[in-house]
This record gives sequence, C-alpha cells and structure tokens, in this order.
Amino acid sequence: MLPGAQHLQNIHPLVIHFPIAFLMGAALLYVAAWLLKRESFAHSAFVVLVLGALSLSVAVATGLYAEQGVMLALSVREQLLQPHKTAMLATLAICTMLTIWAVVARPFPKKGRLLFLFLLLVMIGVMTVGSDFGGRMVYDYNAGGNACRQPIQFTK
Repeated sequence: MLPGAQHLQNIHPLVIHFPIAFLMGAALLYVAAWLLKRESFAHSAFVVLVLGALSLSVAVATGLYAEQGVMLALSVREQLLQPHKTAMLATLAICTMLTIWAVVARPFPKKGRLLFLFLLLVMIGVMTVGSDFGGRMVYDYNAGGNACRQPIQFTK
C-alpha cells in the first residue's frame, strides 16, 4: 500500500511531522490569541497543543524504540543522534509542562501569560534544533532507509 515505506528502517519518520505541525500551529494560535485578544483562538490553540503533546509523545516513543536498530556509524550517533535525542526529550519535557499548565488554566493562562508564550517559543526553538539534527541524519547519513550502503561516517 505504501511502497516508499518499505525502505524505512522503522516507523519514526512516519509520525514525526505531526508534532512539528501541531506544536507550531499551537504557538501561532496562542500568539494570535494574545495579540488579537481573541478567546476563540485560545480555545483552538489549546486543542492543537494537546494534539501536539500527544503526537510528540508518540514520536519520542518511536524514536527511542528505533534508536538501537537504526544503522549509523558511531561518529554520526555521537555528533547527530545524541543531540537530536537530547533536544527532543527537552522538547517533550517543556511541552508536557506547558500542556499541564494549559489544562489547569484552560485554555490560556491569565497569570504568567507572557512566560507561557516565551516558553512556548523556547519549545519551538528547541524542537527546531532537534529536528535539524534528525534531518541531517536522514538526508546526510541515510538514517531513515536503505538507499545507500551503511554506515556512512560523519563529516562536517
């Protein structure tokens, strides 16, 4: 049914784009709710944040499960996989904290609103850096499939 998926070493690449889209969308909606003072945007942002947190949990779980099986040279593991893992676990920690905060102060905290927005943007930044490491593994070192011989040594 999905011939391109036959080349994947694991399902992690199939799920990672959902949290990226949801969490960036939540950040955009929360900022819009704050700037435009629209409570309807805050409600939408809350729903998208929860979806982002759930999909991020799945992405992190599939990444941790796939970690040992992915064919990468030790140098690539040290230079790219480890920073990717660290950044994405940090993203999950920040996202979990923000989601719990949003659930308690549904849909958008009134106290500490600027701190909430700041941490949301920090989370997006950490996720972006982590995603870049993951993208380099896939596109520079073939971590997501079997298109070329493995392992490829790390180069700057």
